[in-house]
Amino acid sequence: MRFLLALLAYLLLPLMFFAMLWRGIRAPSYRKRFSERFGFYRFKSLQQSIWVHAVSVGEVQAAIPLIKRLQHTYPDETIVVTTQTPTGSERVKKVFGDSVVHCYVPYDVPIIVQRFFKHIKPRLALIMETEIWPHIYATCAKQKIPIIIASARISPRSIQSYLRFKVLFRETLNQATLIAAQTSRDAERFKMLGASEQIVSVVGNLKFDFMFVPSNVQEKGREYRNKYFSDRPSWIAASTHAGEEGLVLDVHKELLQSYPDLVLFLVPRHPDRFRQVESMLKRSGLEYCVRSKDEMPQATTAVMLIDTLGELPMFYAASDIAFVGGSLVPIGGHNLLEPAALSLPIVVGPHTFNAPEISEMLEEVGTLEMVSDQNELCEAVQKLLEDTELATLAGNAGREVIAENYGALDKLLNIVKNILN
Repeated sequence: MRFLLALLAYLLLPLMFFAMLWRGIRAPSYRKRFSERFGFYRFKSLQQSIWVHAVSVGEVQAAIPLIKRLQHTYPDETIVVTTQTPTGSERVKKVFGDSVVHCYVPYDVPIIVQRFFKHIKPRLALIMETEIWPHIYATCAKQKIPIIIASARISPRSIQSYLRFKVLFRETLNQATLIAAQTSRDAERFKMLGASEQIVSVVGNLKFDFMFVPSNVQEKGREYRNKYFSDRPSWIAASTHAGEEGLVLDVHKELLQSYPDLVLFLVPRHPDRFRQVESMLKRSGLEYCVRSKDEMPQATTAVMLIDTLGELPMFYAASDIAFVGGSLVPIGGHNLLEPAALSLPIVVGPHTFNAPEISEMLEEVGTLEMVSDQNELCEAVQKLLEDTELATLAGNAGREVIAENYGALDKLLNIVKNILN
Protein backbone atom coordinates (compact mmCIF):
# COMPACT_ATOMS: atom_id res chain seq x y z
CA MET A 1 0.00 0.00 0.00
CA ARG A 2 2.77 2.45 0.94
CA PHE A 3 4.66 1.59 -2.27
CA LEU A 4 1.60 2.58 -4.31
CA LEU A 5 1.29 5.78 -2.27
CA ALA A 6 4.94 6.60 -2.89
CA LEU A 7 4.49 6.04 -6.62
CA LEU A 8 1.41 8.28 -6.61
CA ALA A 9 3.28 10.96 -4.62
CA TYR A 10 6.11 11.05 -7.19
CA LEU A 11 3.62 11.28 -10.04
CA LEU A 12 1.83 14.15 -8.32
CA LEU A 13 5.02 16.02 -7.40
CA PRO A 14 4.90 18.39 -10.44
CA LEU A 15 1.26 19.13 -9.63
CA MET A 16 2.21 19.94 -6.01
CA PHE A 17 4.88 22.32 -7.28
CA PHE A 18 2.53 24.22 -9.57
CA ALA A 19 -0.28 24.18 -7.00
CA MET A 20 2.03 25.85 -4.49
CA LEU A 21 3.14 28.38 -7.11
CA TRP A 22 -0.50 29.22 -7.85
CA ARG A 23 -1.27 29.55 -4.15
CA GLY A 24 1.73 31.84 -3.81
CA ILE A 25 0.31 34.09 -6.52
CA ARG A 26 -3.01 34.37 -4.71
CA ALA A 27 -1.48 34.57 -1.21
CA PRO A 28 2.08 36.01 -1.32
CA SER A 29 2.91 34.69 2.16
CA TYR A 30 2.99 31.17 0.67
CA ARG A 31 5.87 32.19 -1.62
CA LYS A 32 8.20 32.79 1.32
CA ARG A 33 10.62 29.92 1.96
CA PHE A 34 8.86 28.00 -0.78
CA SER A 35 11.76 25.55 -1.08
CA GLU A 36 11.32 24.25 2.49
CA ARG A 37 8.22 22.34 1.47
CA PHE A 38 10.46 20.37 -0.90
CA GLY A 39 13.21 19.68 1.65
CA PHE A 40 15.66 22.52 0.91
CA TYR A 41 16.66 24.79 3.82
CA ARG A 42 18.69 27.95 4.35
CA PHE A 43 19.76 27.10 7.89
CA LYS A 44 22.68 24.74 8.51
CA SER A 45 22.15 21.04 9.10
CA LEU A 46 21.59 20.25 12.78
CA GLN A 47 23.48 17.71 14.87
CA GLN A 48 20.23 16.57 16.47
CA SER A 49 16.92 18.10 17.52
CA ILE A 50 13.53 17.64 19.14
CA TRP A 51 10.91 18.14 16.45
CA VAL A 52 7.45 19.60 17.22
CA HIS A 53 4.88 19.90 14.43
CA ALA A 54 1.83 22.18 14.77
CA VAL A 55 -0.08 22.60 11.54
CA SER A 56 -1.50 26.13 12.05
CA VAL A 57 -2.27 28.85 14.61
CA GLY A 58 -4.59 26.80 16.83
CA GLU A 59 -2.15 23.92 17.13
CA VAL A 60 0.77 26.32 17.66
CA GLN A 61 -1.14 28.00 20.48
CA ALA A 62 -1.72 24.63 22.15
CA ALA A 63 1.95 23.69 21.68
CA ILE A 64 3.41 26.90 23.16
CA PRO A 65 3.54 25.68 26.79
CA LEU A 66 4.92 22.32 25.66
CA ILE A 67 7.70 23.98 23.67
CA LYS A 68 8.55 26.33 26.55
CA ARG A 69 8.79 23.44 28.99
CA LEU A 70 10.97 21.48 26.53
CA GLN A 71 13.29 24.49 26.27
CA HIS A 72 13.50 24.72 30.05
CA THR A 73 13.98 20.98 30.61
CA TYR A 74 16.39 20.42 27.70
CA PRO A 75 18.28 23.73 27.35
CA ASP A 76 21.04 22.15 25.24
CA GLU A 77 18.64 20.68 22.68
CA THR A 78 17.66 22.43 19.45
CA ILE A 79 13.88 22.61 19.16
CA VAL A 80 12.60 22.51 15.58
CA VAL A 81 9.02 23.67 15.10
CA THR A 82 7.29 23.02 11.78
CA THR A 83 3.99 24.42 10.59
CA GLN A 84 1.99 24.08 7.42
CA THR A 85 0.56 27.60 7.17
CA PRO A 86 2.22 31.05 7.10
CA THR A 87 -0.07 32.20 9.94
CA GLY A 88 1.24 29.36 12.08
CA SER A 89 4.78 30.39 11.15
CA GLU A 90 4.11 34.00 12.16
CA ARG A 91 2.79 32.86 15.55
CA VAL A 92 5.90 30.74 16.17
CA LYS A 93 8.18 33.66 15.27
CA LYS A 94 6.22 36.09 17.45
CA VAL A 95 6.32 33.86 20.55
CA PHE A 96 9.77 32.24 20.23
CA GLY A 97 11.83 34.46 17.90
CA ASP A 98 15.15 32.77 17.20
CA SER A 99 15.03 30.52 20.28
CA VAL A 100 13.62 27.74 18.09
CA VAL A 101 14.29 26.74 14.48
CA HIS A 102 11.18 27.12 12.38
CA CYS A 103 10.59 25.65 8.92
CA TYR A 104 7.63 24.39 6.92
CA VAL A 105 6.77 20.72 7.12
CA PRO A 106 7.84 18.92 3.93
CA TYR A 107 5.50 17.24 1.48
CA ASP A 108 5.05 13.56 2.36
CA VAL A 109 7.11 12.31 -0.59
CA PRO A 110 9.90 9.82 0.26
CA ILE A 111 12.85 11.74 -1.26
CA ILE A 112 11.67 15.04 0.28
CA VAL A 113 11.09 13.42 3.67
CA GLN A 114 14.60 11.93 3.60
CA ARG A 115 16.12 15.37 2.94
CA PHE A 116 14.11 16.80 5.84
CA PHE A 117 15.28 14.15 8.31
CA LYS A 118 18.86 14.35 7.11
CA HIS A 119 18.81 18.11 7.72
CA ILE A 120 17.17 18.32 11.18
CA LYS A 121 18.16 14.87 12.58
CA PRO A 122 15.32 14.57 15.11
CA ARG A 123 15.64 12.21 18.05
CA LEU A 124 11.98 12.68 18.96
CA ALA A 125 8.94 13.76 16.91
CA LEU A 126 5.97 15.39 18.68
CA ILE A 127 3.03 15.74 16.29
CA MET A 128 0.14 17.89 17.51
CA GLU A 129 -3.43 16.58 17.26
CA THR A 130 -4.13 14.69 14.00
CA GLU A 131 -1.41 14.81 11.37
CA ILE A 132 -0.85 11.34 9.91
CA TRP A 133 1.69 10.99 7.05
CA PRO A 134 2.64 7.49 5.88
CA HIS A 135 6.16 8.29 4.64
CA ILE A 136 7.15 10.55 7.53
CA TYR A 137 5.97 7.97 10.07
CA ALA A 138 7.67 5.14 8.16
CA THR A 139 10.94 7.08 8.05
CA CYS A 140 10.74 7.69 11.82
CA ALA A 141 10.18 3.98 12.39
CA LYS A 142 13.07 3.03 10.07
CA GLN A 143 15.45 5.45 11.80
CA LYS A 144 14.13 4.48 15.27
CA ILE A 145 12.89 8.02 15.99
CA PRO A 146 10.07 7.88 18.58
CA ILE A 147 6.80 9.54 17.48
CA ILE A 148 4.27 10.93 19.95
CA ILE A 149 0.94 12.18 18.62
CA ALA A 150 0.19 14.78 21.31
CA SER A 151 -3.34 15.95 22.16
CA ALA A 152 -4.43 13.36 19.60
CA ARG A 153 -8.00 13.70 18.45
CA ILE A 154 -10.42 12.48 15.80
CA SER A 155 -13.76 14.25 15.66
CA PRO A 156 -17.02 12.28 15.45
CA ARG A 157 -17.57 13.87 12.03
CA SER A 158 -14.21 12.65 10.67
CA ILE A 159 -14.11 9.04 11.81
CA GLN A 160 -16.31 7.66 9.01
CA SER A 161 -14.10 9.25 6.35
CA TYR A 162 -10.95 7.88 7.99
CA LEU A 163 -12.41 4.37 8.22
CA ARG A 164 -12.49 4.18 4.41
CA PHE A 165 -8.67 4.12 4.52
CA LYS A 166 -8.34 1.90 7.58
CA VAL A 167 -5.69 -0.36 6.01
CA LEU A 168 -3.39 2.60 5.42
CA PHE A 169 -4.07 4.21 8.80
CA ARG A 170 -3.50 0.94 10.68
CA GLU A 171 -0.01 0.58 9.23
CA THR A 172 0.87 4.25 9.76
CA LEU A 173 -0.54 4.67 13.26
CA ASN A 174 1.23 1.58 14.57
CA GLN A 175 4.57 3.15 13.68
CA ALA A 176 3.93 5.72 16.43
CA THR A 177 5.45 5.19 19.86
CA LEU A 178 2.47 6.72 21.62
CA ILE A 179 -0.90 8.16 20.64
CA ALA A 180 -1.60 10.53 23.54
CA ALA A 181 -5.35 10.91 23.07
CA GLN A 182 -7.33 13.87 24.36
CA THR A 183 -10.24 11.77 25.65
CA SER A 184 -11.31 8.16 26.03
CA ARG A 185 -13.61 8.71 23.03
CA ASP A 186 -10.65 9.83 20.88
CA ALA A 187 -8.68 6.81 22.09
CA GLU A 188 -11.47 4.48 20.96
CA ARG A 189 -11.59 6.13 17.54
CA PHE A 190 -7.85 5.59 17.04
CA LYS A 191 -8.31 1.94 17.99
CA MET A 192 -11.17 1.72 15.46
CA LEU A 193 -8.64 2.82 12.83
CA GLY A 194 -6.40 -0.09 13.80
CA ALA A 195 -4.03 1.48 16.34
CA SER A 196 -2.72 -1.09 18.79
CA GLU A 197 -4.13 -0.82 22.29
CA GLN A 198 -0.57 -0.80 23.67
CA ILE A 199 0.30 2.53 22.03
CA VAL A 200 -2.94 4.40 22.80
CA SER A 201 -3.29 6.26 26.09
CA VAL A 202 -5.62 9.00 27.35
CA VAL A 203 -3.37 11.93 28.29
CA GLY A 204 -5.69 14.92 27.74
CA ASN A 205 -5.85 18.16 25.79
CA LEU A 206 -2.96 20.58 26.38
CA LYS A 207 -5.33 23.54 26.00
CA PHE A 208 -7.11 22.57 29.23
CA ASP A 209 -4.01 23.27 31.33
CA PHE A 210 -4.66 26.99 30.92
CA MET A 211 -8.15 26.84 32.33
CA PHE A 212 -7.98 28.51 35.75
CA VAL A 213 -10.94 28.97 38.09
CA PRO A 214 -10.23 30.32 41.63
CA SER A 215 -10.77 27.62 44.25
CA ASN A 216 -13.41 29.52 46.22
CA VAL A 217 -15.38 30.94 43.30
CA GLN A 218 -18.16 28.36 43.45
CA GLU A 219 -18.82 29.12 47.11
CA LYS A 220 -18.78 32.89 46.47
CA GLY A 221 -21.25 32.50 43.60
CA ARG A 222 -23.64 30.43 45.68
CA GLU A 223 -23.42 32.84 48.61
CA TYR A 224 -24.18 35.81 46.35
CA ARG A 225 -27.12 34.05 44.77
CA ASN A 226 -28.55 32.86 48.10
CA LYS A 227 -28.22 36.36 49.56
CA TYR A 228 -29.88 38.31 46.74
CA PHE A 229 -31.86 35.91 44.59
CA SER A 230 -32.77 33.03 46.89
CA ASP A 231 -34.27 30.23 44.78
CA ARG A 232 -34.96 32.27 41.65
CA PRO A 233 -33.78 30.59 38.42
CA SER A 234 -30.99 32.42 36.58
CA TRP A 235 -29.00 32.39 33.39
CA ILE A 236 -25.94 34.32 32.26
CA ALA A 237 -25.08 35.85 28.88
CA ALA A 238 -21.29 36.14 29.12
CA SER A 239 -18.73 37.95 26.94
CA THR A 240 -21.40 39.37 24.64
CA HIS A 241 -20.67 41.59 21.63
CA ALA A 242 -22.56 44.21 19.65
CA GLY A 243 -25.49 42.53 17.97
CA GLU A 244 -25.93 39.97 20.74
CA GLU A 245 -27.23 41.94 23.74
CA GLY A 246 -30.39 43.01 21.92
CA LEU A 247 -31.13 39.38 20.96
CA VAL A 248 -30.45 38.19 24.50
CA LEU A 249 -32.78 40.82 26.01
CA ASP A 250 -35.54 39.84 23.58
CA VAL A 251 -35.05 36.18 24.55
CA HIS A 252 -35.18 37.11 28.23
CA LYS A 253 -38.48 38.97 27.73
CA GLU A 254 -39.91 35.87 26.05
CA LEU A 255 -38.69 33.60 28.86
CA LEU A 256 -40.17 35.88 31.53
CA GLN A 257 -43.63 35.02 30.24
CA SER A 258 -43.13 31.44 31.46
CA TYR A 259 -40.65 32.18 34.26
CA PRO A 260 -41.59 35.60 35.74
CA ASP A 261 -38.90 35.38 38.46
CA LEU A 262 -36.06 34.51 36.05
CA VAL A 263 -32.86 36.57 36.44
CA LEU A 264 -30.37 37.37 33.66
CA PHE A 265 -26.75 38.27 34.40
CA LEU A 266 -25.59 40.25 31.36
CA VAL A 267 -21.81 40.53 30.95
CA PRO A 268 -20.58 42.50 27.90
CA ARG A 269 -17.12 41.52 26.67
CA HIS A 270 -15.58 44.99 26.36
CA PRO A 271 -15.63 47.67 29.10
CA ASP A 272 -16.00 50.48 26.56
CA ARG A 273 -19.47 49.12 25.74
CA PHE A 274 -20.78 48.98 29.33
CA ARG A 275 -22.61 52.31 29.11
CA GLN A 276 -23.98 51.48 25.67
CA VAL A 277 -25.48 48.26 27.01
CA GLU A 278 -26.89 50.10 30.02
CA SER A 279 -28.66 52.46 27.60
CA MET A 280 -30.14 49.41 25.87
CA LEU A 281 -31.44 48.20 29.23
CA LYS A 282 -33.07 51.58 29.89
CA ARG A 283 -34.91 51.34 26.59
CA SER A 284 -35.89 47.70 27.09
CA GLY A 285 -38.43 48.39 29.81
CA LEU A 286 -36.93 45.62 31.97
CA GLU A 287 -36.18 46.16 35.66
CA TYR A 288 -32.41 46.09 36.06
CA CYS A 289 -29.55 46.96 38.37
CA VAL A 290 -25.89 47.75 37.69
CA ARG A 291 -23.11 45.90 39.52
CA SER A 292 -20.58 48.78 39.55
CA LYS A 293 -23.10 51.10 41.22
CA ASP A 294 -23.57 48.70 44.15
CA GLU A 295 -27.27 48.61 43.36
CA MET A 296 -28.91 45.82 45.34
CA PRO A 297 -31.13 43.48 43.31
CA GLN A 298 -34.81 43.68 44.22
CA ALA A 299 -37.58 41.08 43.95
CA THR A 300 -38.59 42.68 40.64
CA THR A 301 -35.05 42.87 39.17
CA ALA A 302 -35.04 40.99 35.88
CA VAL A 303 -31.52 41.80 34.67
CA MET A 304 -28.23 42.52 36.40
CA LEU A 305 -25.60 44.28 34.27
CA ILE A 306 -22.15 43.06 35.27
CA ASP A 307 -19.93 46.01 34.32
CA THR A 308 -16.99 45.11 36.56
CA LEU A 309 -13.78 43.26 35.70
CA GLY A 310 -12.69 39.91 37.10
CA GLU A 311 -16.09 38.81 38.42
CA LEU A 312 -17.27 36.66 35.52
CA PRO A 313 -16.38 33.34 37.26
CA MET A 314 -18.41 34.28 40.34
CA PHE A 315 -21.47 35.09 38.25
CA TYR A 316 -21.05 31.88 36.27
CA ALA A 317 -21.17 30.12 39.63
CA ALA A 318 -24.34 32.05 40.54
CA SER A 319 -26.11 30.90 37.34
CA ASP A 320 -28.02 27.82 36.22
CA ILE A 321 -27.33 28.11 32.49
CA ALA A 322 -24.63 29.87 30.45
CA PHE A 323 -24.81 31.47 27.03
CA VAL A 324 -21.25 32.26 25.88
CA GLY A 325 -21.11 35.22 23.51
CA GLY A 326 -19.08 36.10 20.48
CA SER A 327 -20.83 33.11 18.91
CA LEU A 328 -24.12 34.50 17.56
CA VAL A 329 -21.99 37.02 15.67
CA PRO A 330 -18.87 35.93 13.71
CA ILE A 331 -16.32 36.65 16.45
CA GLY A 332 -15.46 32.99 16.99
CA GLY A 333 -16.69 32.51 20.55
CA HIS A 334 -14.96 32.80 23.92
CA ASN A 335 -13.79 30.60 26.78
CA LEU A 336 -16.05 27.55 27.11
CA LEU A 337 -13.90 25.84 29.73
CA GLU A 338 -14.77 28.25 32.53
CA PRO A 339 -18.53 27.55 32.60
CA ALA A 340 -17.88 23.85 31.96
CA ALA A 341 -15.54 23.71 34.98
CA LEU A 342 -18.35 25.20 37.07
CA SER A 343 -20.80 22.46 35.95
CA LEU A 344 -23.01 24.69 33.79
CA PRO A 345 -24.91 23.57 30.70
CA ILE A 346 -23.76 25.82 27.85
CA VAL A 347 -25.52 27.34 24.86
CA VAL A 348 -23.59 28.98 22.01
CA GLY A 349 -24.26 30.36 18.57
CA PRO A 350 -22.87 28.82 15.36
CA HIS A 351 -19.56 30.76 15.38
CA THR A 352 -17.15 28.82 17.64
CA PHE A 353 -14.16 28.74 15.30
CA ASN A 354 -11.75 30.04 17.99
CA ALA A 355 -11.85 26.65 19.72
CA PRO A 356 -13.67 24.15 17.49
CA GLU A 357 -12.28 21.02 19.14
CA ILE A 358 -13.38 22.12 22.63
CA SER A 359 -16.88 22.99 21.46
CA GLU A 360 -17.05 19.60 19.69
CA MET A 361 -15.96 17.77 22.83
CA LEU A 362 -18.52 19.54 25.00
CA GLU A 363 -21.24 19.09 22.39
CA GLU A 364 -20.46 15.39 22.11
CA VAL A 365 -21.04 14.76 25.85
CA GLY A 366 -24.20 16.89 25.91
CA THR A 367 -22.83 19.87 27.85
CA LEU A 368 -23.05 22.30 24.95
CA GLU A 369 -25.91 23.05 22.58
CA MET A 370 -25.26 25.06 19.44
CA VAL A 371 -28.06 27.29 18.16
CA SER A 372 -28.31 29.35 15.01
CA ASP A 373 -30.52 32.29 15.99
CA GLN A 374 -32.59 34.07 18.63
CA ASN A 375 -35.52 31.62 18.45
CA GLU A 376 -33.30 28.59 18.94
CA LEU A 377 -31.51 30.31 21.83
CA CYS A 378 -34.85 30.87 23.53
CA GLU A 379 -35.88 27.25 22.98
CA ALA A 380 -32.55 25.91 24.29
CA VAL A 381 -32.62 27.98 27.49
CA GLN A 382 -36.30 27.20 28.09
CA LYS A 383 -35.65 23.46 27.68
CA LEU A 384 -32.91 23.59 30.33
CA LEU A 385 -35.11 25.63 32.68
CA GLU A 386 -37.93 23.12 32.32
CA ASP A 387 -35.77 20.01 32.70
CA THR A 388 -33.47 20.62 35.66
CA GLU A 389 -32.29 17.00 35.62
CA LEU A 390 -31.13 17.41 32.02
CA ALA A 391 -29.36 20.65 32.97
CA THR A 392 -27.59 18.95 35.89
CA LEU A 393 -26.47 15.98 33.77
CA ALA A 394 -25.20 18.33 31.04
CA GLY A 395 -23.25 20.43 33.55
CA ASN A 396 -21.72 17.40 35.27
CA ALA A 397 -20.61 15.95 31.92
CA GLY A 398 -18.70 19.15 31.16
CA ARG A 399 -16.94 19.06 34.49
CA GLU A 400 -15.91 15.45 33.83
CA VAL A 401 -14.39 16.51 30.49
CA ILE A 402 -12.34 19.15 32.34
CA ALA A 403 -11.18 16.62 34.94
CA GLU A 404 -10.24 14.09 32.24
CA ASN A 405 -8.08 16.58 30.36
CA TYR A 406 -6.50 18.68 33.10
CA GLY A 407 -2.82 18.01 33.77
CA ALA A 408 -2.10 16.84 30.23
CA LEU A 409 1.12 18.87 29.95
CA ASP A 410 2.79 17.26 32.96
CA LYS A 411 1.69 13.79 31.87
CA LEU A 412 3.07 14.37 28.38
CA LEU A 413 6.39 15.75 29.64
CA ASN A 414 6.87 12.71 31.88
CA ILE A 415 6.36 10.50 28.83
CA VAL A 416 8.85 12.57 26.82
CA LYS A 417 11.37 12.34 29.66
CA ASN A 418 11.08 8.55 29.81
CA ILE A 419 11.46 8.21 26.04
CA LEU A 420 14.46 10.54 25.78
CA ASN A 421 16.18 8.89 28.71
